[in-house]
Amino acid sequence: MTASLFFMPAARGAATLMLLAGICFSTGAAALERKPVLSLEAARKIAAGCIAKAIEMGWKMNIAIVDGGANPVLFERMDDAALGSIEHAELKSVHSAKMGGSTRMFGELTWGKDNKGGVLPGLATLPGFVTFPGGLPIKAGDALIGGVGVSGSMPDNDEICAQAGLDAAKNLLK
Repeated sequence: MTASLFFMPAARGAATLMLLAGICFSTGAAALERKPVLSLEAARKIAAGCIAKAIEMGWKMNIAIVDGGANPVLFERMDDAALGSIEHAELKSVHSAKMGGSTRMFGELTWGKDNKGGVLPGLATLPGFVTFPGGLPIKAGDALIGGVGVSGSMPDNDEICAQAGLDAAKNLLK
């Protein structure tokens, strides 16, 4: 004789459903509690650090910050920052969040540290793949929680600003 939850006596059916719900919800809740996420407060602190460095150096920057799923969290465009650099900043942030590394590192894999050829030259041909500095992953401990992309100056300067942003928010990225 087969029985389904719908045909069990009420008490036994309710107890079974409660047990199943407890297993499902307790496992999921525990996993969610342990994964850090990028807060808007941290994103704002990162952007402020980038802007402070850019002002100090006289650069005009676009700053894009995404969460661990590469979803937009915050975008800042300084007055007179190049409009064409908006997309670069966005791509750098997304790339760093998805790949978990700096865009500089992927440039070195593509072009080599000496620009004479890297071990993965095909990376440069992938749509949306960024192979120049300015994108950094955002981590809380060892957990990847997002990416910051900065564009508007030379790529090395973009990376300096991105790092200044991460440094400014280090107390929120634990």
